[in-house]
Amino acid sequence: MATQRPLILASGSPRRRELLTKMGYTFDICTPDVDEHIAGHARDIVSTLAERKAKAGAAHCEKGVIIASDTLVSLDGAPLGKPEDADDARRMLRALSDREHEVFSGVCVMDIETGRHETRSVRTGVTFRALTDQEIDAYVATGEPMDKAGAYAIQGGAGAFVTKLDGSFENVMGFPVDEVREMLSHFDL
Repeated sequence: MATQRPLILASGSPRRRELLTKMGYTFDICTPDVDEHIAGHARDIVSTLAERKAKAGAAHCEKGVIIASDTLVSLDGAPLGKPEDADDARRMLRALSDREHEVFSGVCVMDIETGRHETRSVRTGVTFRALTDQEIDAYVATGEPMDKAGAYAIQGGAGAFVTKLDGSFENVMGFPVDEVREMLSHFDL
């Protein structure tokens, strides 16, 4: 989609870039540096971080619309971010084994010139089958879990772990495309 104003994705995530491109948008990329250490419910954390990222990205741009997102996995109300190391990834995957958990993505779209913005958080329920230690070790050995919230990529090897999905597949990837499309339309994009 050709846009009147520049669209800027405030994210270094290759998954978000891929999904926004598949949606037909042309955009620039900036990767703002924000403090991601905050407490609270995952739904609130992702919304706050998406807004922080949008504001930080907007500070480096003169005009256009910026979009930022953040994603967390939540198990029994406790947020699971990216694992610190392989042992942390194994711990997370063991905790998710044979359980339902929630994935929350926060999205903020902001008009850089006016500061007008819209923020939403989107929930998807995900259930994993029972995982063996060997499966967990093999998956962690691929390196795929290391930069993913909850230590897994549903679009990758962990897709085989999922037995039930209640909501958007793309939201679990970190970018709820239906909501993003609607939000961008509110900014004439």
